[in-house]
Amino acid sequence: MQKQVILNKIATVEGLKEKLLSAKTVVIFQYAGLSVDSFTSLRNQLRKENVEVTVYKNNITRRAAQSANFEGLVDTLVGPLAVAISYSDVVAPAKIIFEFAKDNKVVELKTGIIEGKVATLAQIQAVATLPSRETLLTQLAAGLLSPVRDIAVGLNLLVEQQGSN
Repeated sequence: MQKQVILNKIATVEGLKEKLLSAKTVVIFQYAGLSVDSFTSLRNQLRKENVEVTVYKNNITRRAAQSANFEGLVDTLVGPLAVAISYSDVVAPAKIIFEFAKDNKVVELKTGIIEGKVATLAQIQAVATLPSRETLLTQLAAGLLSPVRDIAVGLNLLVEQQGSN
């Protein structure tokens, strides 16, 4: 019985290690004092963006982080923490948890991993405040089209000016 429990914990550590290594973004946050309904609501928001959120024992998270060479996470693993993992979107987990924490003061971002590097709280918050991908693409398109529009306006004014002469 005891041996099976140890084997299960080892398997959990290995599974979490693989998740940490393959994730685009990992956000670790404190949730103590959050009601079950609120936590379920947060999970649903994260799930809609294909973000997996799980509560692991800190010892398991610590061992997985050490095994994956993310030593910078170890010191922050204190208290009841949840781990949000995204394999596709860098911004989504941080943004959703950051926005959720505005209304739920007990939720507190701690640390995480962004594209294979341990991130500080400030870095996680910076990612959380980035505009959405669609907004950034729109801004890029507007920036690329602006010179073309300016040339078209200039040429149009030139044609009108030569037509009045």
